[in-house]
Amino acid sequence: MAEHIKTVDTVAVPSNKPSKAKSKKRRAWASIEKEPKEWTLQVGRLGVFALFITLWELLARFEIINSFFWSMPSEILQTWLIIAADGSVWYDTFYTFQSTIYGFLIGTVGGAAIGLSFWWSKYYAKVTEPFLIIFEAMPKLALAPIVVLIFGIGLSSKVAMAIAITIIITTLTTYNGMKQVDRDLVRMIFALGASRWQVFTKVVVPWTMPAIISALRINIGLALTGAIVGEYIGSSNGLGRMIFYAGQTYEISLIWAGIFNLSLLSVLLYLIISWLEKRLLQGVLHK
Repeated sequence: MAEHIKTVDTVAVPSNKPSKAKSKKRRAWASIEKEPKEWTLQVGRLGVFALFITLWELLARFEIINSFFWSMPSEILQTWLIIAADGSVWYDTFYTFQSTIYGFLIGTVGGAAIGLSFWWSKYYAKVTEPFLIIFEAMPKLALAPIVVLIFGIGLSSKVAMAIAITIIITTLTTYNGMKQVDRDLVRMIFALGASRWQVFTKVVVPWTMPAIISALRINIGLALTGAIVGEYIGSSNGLGRMIFYAGQTYEISLIWAGIFNLSLLSVLLYLIISWLEKRLLQGVLHK
């Protein structure tokens, strides 16, 4: 009897070890899969930013890095407060924002319209596609002097540069999305007696909308790049003009102040487009 109990005990002890190992693996996996809390993310981001600024300031003050070329956060803040107080930086920021939004809207809507128009004629699409690819591969910076000469140094040349960068990428994205339309569904709708316009509006356009929406975040960054490039080449206003002028006069703190406002503008544009993207996707999925 004692031997039987001893045998049971020896069997029971190792049988618990795998369960403990499995529970440890589950806990480890749960810790990996667990989403971090939002407040910890914010604290971590602020901590990294504060550490970066502190190191920059110390390295510049102790002349470990050249403060003439790199400046230092305290001088950049002082410069930014001066241009913020006289209002020049806000006017330049709004100027760049205005040209970016105009170029983004015209480029996105125009590119989507061109891409969708390819559905009506395969011949037209095949003839046009190589020219679009060539124009997309072309460095847009090379076109900037011509654009400024044609449209002048006003707002229109910056909008034209933003359009030139965004319209082709939207056209190609829309065209590729349109190629994914279910052909069997199109044939079935035609067989039921629908006209080409009905198939286009009820099937092709809704099917292609997710591809168009996916291009929004890319386009807003490209539109901002186009606006800045146009301001670099020739402009009387804008953040690009401010940064370019500061570079010519070696005002390094002013360059960083302009970059700081450009970063704020980028975040603002990103938030606007993210909100717009969610609303449009909700509308498409609801339909």
